Amino acid sequence: MNILDYLKNNKYPGRGIIAGEHAGKMVIAYFIMGRSVNSRNRIFAKKDDIIYTRAFDESKVADPSLIIYNAIREFGDKTIVTNGDQTDTVYEYLSKGKSFKDALDTREYEPDSPNYTPRISALIDQNGYDIAILRKNGENCGRDYYHYTRENNRGHFISTYVCDGNPLPAFEGEPFEIMLDLPFKEFAERLWKSLDPSNKVSLYIRFADREVIFNRNQED
Repeated sequence: MNILDYLKNNKYPGRGIIAGEHAGKMVIAYFIMGRSVNSRNRIFAKKDDIIYTRAFDESKVADPSLIIYNAIREFGDKTIVTNGDQTDTVYEYLSKGKSFKDALDTREYEPDSPNYTPRISALIDQNGYDIAILRKNGENCGRDYYHYTRENNRGHFISTYVCDGNPLPAFEGEPFEIMLDLPFKEFAERLWKSLDPSNKVSLYIRFADREVIFNRNQED
């Protein structure tokens, strides 16, 4: 799949994670989008190797519970990327010698009825990456785990939603295999431009030791 074309034609995939490899370098990307004033009132910031969301205008915060969290954390040679506070759950479990799966088996989809937003997570290291999605399945929580080894110029993408809707339809099936054949700067700029201009909020991209943050609220 060409991820740029897919996102260009998708008004609202919600939050999305990309993991993979380009020219021997690990690729990590995470973006957030928003439809409400509360969701759009955010930026990505970095402190002590943690990428986190924070309010752009504190006076407009209505409910911080599902929108303010550590999105990306480092644990040794591993990088944790998630769309919620399960980032910290994974970090805590790894600190105790337990696994990515052990951590996420204690969590479930977000309690934001009627959307019941899936929790999407990834754990990336030099050998490959694991991706998980926790989504509502009837009255239960379905937990799906996927492991991928590194393959040059290839990666995988997962998002919270299929597309825009009311309620929002949860992502279906397995993570999409995508091409990662563009160099860092071009890929970063084109990925940011591919997100719907009215709904995109922030994007973080890393190729090995090169990284960049885009914040819509800081572009003007």
